[in-house]
Amino acid sequence: MTYAITQTCCADATCVAVCPVNCIHPTPQEREFGSTEMLHVDPRACIDCGACADACPVDAIFPVDRLTGPQKAYAEINAAYFDGTPAPAPAAGSPNFHVWDRPSFERALPADFRPLRVAIVGTGPAGMYTAQDLLLHTNAEVTLIDRLPVAGGLVRYGVAPDHPTTRKIGDTFARFHDHPRVRMLLGLRVGEHVSAEELSAHHDAVVYAVGAATDRRLGIPGEDRPGSVSATTFVAWYNAHPDVAPDAIDLSAERVVVVGNGNVALDVARILTADPERLAATDIAHHALRALRDSAVREVVLLGRRGPEDAACTRPELLALAQLPGVRLVVDDHDPRVGAAIDSAAPGELAALLREVPRE
Repeated sequence: MTYAITQTCCADATCVAVCPVNCIHPTPQEREFGSTEMLHVDPRACIDCGACADACPVDAIFPVDRLTGPQKAYAEINAAYFDGTPAPAPAAGSPNFHVWDRPSFERALPADFRPLRVAIVGTGPAGMYTAQDLLLHTNAEVTLIDRLPVAGGLVRYGVAPDHPTTRKIGDTFARFHDHPRVRMLLGLRVGEHVSAEELSAHHDAVVYAVGAATDRRLGIPGEDRPGSVSATTFVAWYNAHPDVAPDAIDLSAERVVVVGNGNVALDVARILTADPERLAATDIAHHALRALRDSAVREVVLLGRRGPEDAACTRPELLALAQLPGVRLVVDDHDPRVGAAIDSAAPGELAALLREVPRE
């Protein structure tokens, strides 16, 4: 029985490096790497060894026969990625470990060169991948800086609480927090408590990995009216971000409109419509859980600027919303182009996933 990669794939390619038959694609050497929603296991080549599942930092890989409910779709999604490609030839040698390996860069310094001092501002994925590479491949001394009292950045405050396996990537990063060559400074604001010039003066290099600090404005009338909030604020609210007050979100309306159809928009819709008792088993903020239990919201409308073929979300997130227990997903097809785009979508395309969704 072959393996399949599922919804929570983090695409960091750890699984690619351990596959003995090179059946996981795209690899970092391939052009598509970094542009696909997830990685895929070729069922024609998989030998059912389970090395990828053991290595996966977010527990996203399972034997196909263990997939249940909404996860069953990922067997087909993995296989469909390889449609139209030649069947892989048997690898020469036995076993064929590490057909692909991690990129290698020359890091040559004089033997007596003192350790570099590097400051990394931000402890989210970008900052921690930087720290990981420095700690594993150089003798640099790393200072991690974050303005918040808890490290983690996007992994801690941006991932929806009902995606616990995605959050597990934070455990991978956390092992570096107490590394002997790491110093961590939390609750420190660059520009307020310390200047950029001071950081540069005390370090050989400073890496800024702070992410987007502001919301994207729509530029439409009524944007500043009460009840209109950014997705950033809503996500921070249900993740107990210290910058957002517990009473920042009002759920007294029966109908909520979410402008956008990317993954964050789908996160918002899913949290608003999910069974609070299911959310109670996650680490959602207590104040958010109380508010969702008392919520009056009964309908969520997702607005997309373009047609279903151009939706900004990924297939895994759309599947998660479509198969949410107790929620009825409906496509508004008053514009005839919407239905036409869904009906003409090729297998594997995002719009094709909406073919079985009712239309009104």
